[in-house]
Amino acid sequence: MPKKFLTPFLIGLGVIALAIAGVFYMQRGAHVQIQGGILKVRTLEMADGSSIAVVDFRFVNPSDYPFVVQRVEVEAEAADGRILEGATVAEVDAKKLFEYYPVLGQKFNETLLPRDRVPSRQNWDRMVAARFEMPEAALQSRKNLLIHVTEVDGAVSTIREKP
Repeated sequence: MPKKFLTPFLIGLGVIALAIAGVFYMQRGAHVQIQGGILKVRTLEMADGSSIAVVDFRFVNPSDYPFVVQRVEVEAEAADGRILEGATVAEVDAKKLFEYYPVLGQKFNETLLPRDRVPSRQNWDRMVAARFEMPEAALQSRKNLLIHVTEVDGAVSTIREKP
């Protein structure tokens, strides 16, 4: 390559690289998601052989836009690797659950509900209760617990119990 051509070519590549970096920098808060971790899991054996998991978790919305919850799902990864989906419990039923079963302790946080609007750059503490068709011993010996939170535009964020 002639030297006359090489210098302008390298300068042009540098300008293009700076322009691309600038676009990525400007869009850094545009990805709507939540990030967080599970703080505490409490389990309870039910009379029919199923069990309840009450999961307290903390998360943040790091984007520049609000995160509007469409759906909350809970999954447990059993010791044998099977993924079991839990049936989430409504807020009214969660309050009764704590009232009827004092062994669960105190209800620390509100339930994360559909239509909850998480403002940008905000931290929240919430809980979700879910019923699993497995004995409590199997639920306690799980490998992992996952909370999938779907945003109204379809973005799915997952909060894991163990990294």
